[in-house]
Amino acid sequence: MKVLGIDFTCALGALSNGQFPEKDCLLPLISTLLGYAIVAASTTVKLPQILKILEHGSIRGLSILSFELELVGYTIALAYCLHGGLPFSAYGELAFLLIQALILVAIMYYYSQPVSIKRWMTALLYCGIAPTILAGRIDPVLFEALYASQHAIFLFAKIPQIWQNFSNKSTGELSFLTNFMNFGGSMVRVFTSIQEQAPKSVLLGSVLGVATNAILLSQILIYQKPKSRAEKEKKTE
Repeated sequence: MKVLGIDFTCALGALSNGQFPEKDCLLPLISTLLGYAIVAASTTVKLPQILKILEHGSIRGLSILSFELELVGYTIALAYCLHGGLPFSAYGELAFLLIQALILVAIMYYYSQPVSIKRWMTALLYCGIAPTILAGRIDPVLFEALYASQHAIFLFAKIPQIWQNFSNKSTGELSFLTNFMNFGGSMVRVFTSIQEQAPKSVLLGSVLGVATNAILLSQILIYQKPKSRAEKEKKTE
């Protein structure tokens, strides 16, 4: 029995016989369900960050470079998975994350007026190269090299934001909810990568995501300022 491409035959067969599904039957099913859960959650994962910027009309404490590098990383990762034969449940969230990352960078440019020539050149360069990468119209060896480098890109995408948080002793407009969902998604993706027997490079990327998102989450908790008594009283009124 298949529902939306998910095979429940093994699990339902065991349950109908009054038995609990065996490990080899249950784990792949859980992996697939979690994979689709991540894809579903990814449609809104960056929405809290977008809304927080729009609400305050500010990108205070946010590193534009971090978000630019993240956009590049999502582009490379999605292109590789699209042309690598992996099931959609193993990478589907990348498509939604890429779209949201584009929106985020655009909003950050808007709130960092005037936009420097360097930023415009960066945007034009991305728009010129990204379609070619996503279409897979590059040499296979170069494709592998790009995908290998995207883990370093994601790692270095977090470093400017982590350092800025540390230097300012504040996380500014950084969204706790978005980073919490990123952390949870990375944890689940480690499990699904193992179950789907994804390349080791894919697993490594998920592990790095867990580590860097954990650091950002801890910074938000450590540097968040407790609300003043006046703010609390105002909220209760």
